[in-house]
Amino acid sequence: MGTDFLLYLLFGFMHFAGYAFTQDPSGYIAYCPCMGRFGNQADHFLGAIGFAKALNRTLLLPHWIEYRYGQQKSVQIPFDTYFKVNPLLEYHRVELMNDFMAKYSNDLWPPASRTSFCYMQRGESEGCNAKAGNPFESFWDTYGIDFSSSEFYAPLNYDVYHHDMVSKWHEKYPPSEWPVLAFVGAPASFPIQKENVEIHKYLKWNDEIDKLANSFINNRIKPGKFIGIHLRNGIDWVRACEHITKNSLLFSAPQCLGYRNEYGKATEELCYPTFETVVKQLKRLIRKYGKDISTVFVASDNNHLIPELSHALSSFDLKTVKYDRDNPHVDLAILGKADYFIGNCISSFSAFVKRERDSNGLPNEFWAFPVNQKNNQKDEL
Repeated sequence: MGTDFLLYLLFGFMHFAGYAFTQDPSGYIAYCPCMGRFGNQADHFLGAIGFAKALNRTLLLPHWIEYRYGQQKSVQIPFDTYFKVNPLLEYHRVELMNDFMAKYSNDLWPPASRTSFCYMQRGESEGCNAKAGNPFESFWDTYGIDFSSSEFYAPLNYDVYHHDMVSKWHEKYPPSEWPVLAFVGAPASFPIQKENVEIHKYLKWNDEIDKLANSFINNRIKPGKFIGIHLRNGIDWVRACEHITKNSLLFSAPQCLGYRNEYGKATEELCYPTFETVVKQLKRLIRKYGKDISTVFVASDNNHLIPELSHALSSFDLKTVKYDRDNPHVDLAILGKADYFIGNCISSFSAFVKRERDSNGLPNEFWAFPVNQKNNQKDEL
């Protein structure tokens, strides 16, 4: 029986017995999920918890960072607003960062000893400048954290699965001297490292998100099976896709192309499929499963194309719907429950859905993939 599991049982017993958690003598890891929006932050989270497990330190669960229209600074949302904490304990020790700051920070990590970690100098002045810019300042201010010093950890890196990196971290930063490693950014690579993909199975939506997704499915999806699709078509995405051929592993491309492009190279069509491609692929899937398909659910960052898709699919007895409000987390939860899913190979939003569905044995495919079969599509619009 592993040490982490024994600690999980002990912490669980203490929790249900009404005791407060004790300090972790193995130390803690804190970080700012400061790169990108939710899809990127989720990739980084899985890498961060994999990193924490390898170093045998408790991961402090950070607030998610969101950007609201009309607001200059980011908004920080508590981790458990969207996800359950307890399932993560089955994988490794975690604690909400708010709880840690309230219980232990003054004794274990007093203000005069708070060091920010970065690979090299960040910004024009010396040091990590951990609170320079948005969302960095807003994030650390959420917890009332200022840093007294900086620490450059180069040449160490986050790949704890190779090159004996774990022992190097332990040797340089023993928990007895460094109880908290607080990283300016996530201690993880993007896109997600292959070894961390399966950790997603421990990331479970909380009851509120699950309830909203199930309510929508029960009330808005016709009886039968439904296809969930993700359309990434905002102007920022269109511009990013113009450069896809110069970076064939852009964003989450490895989820379908492989980490060494062993399954093909990225194309603009893979990144930003035409409406004709979307319709062709949907028609093939609908014909494959026949009358079982009753509904197509669309999630999008910009244009859901509901009227256009309804017209293009009018020969089938089905309806095309989207979620009633702008709530990407409920969109993700619904897509995760769909009977079939078609996503965008390059998008980290689609990657979140694929990882969740893979952990539950549900089928997935991507627009215009496999790449080498694109020219062989013969479906008629």
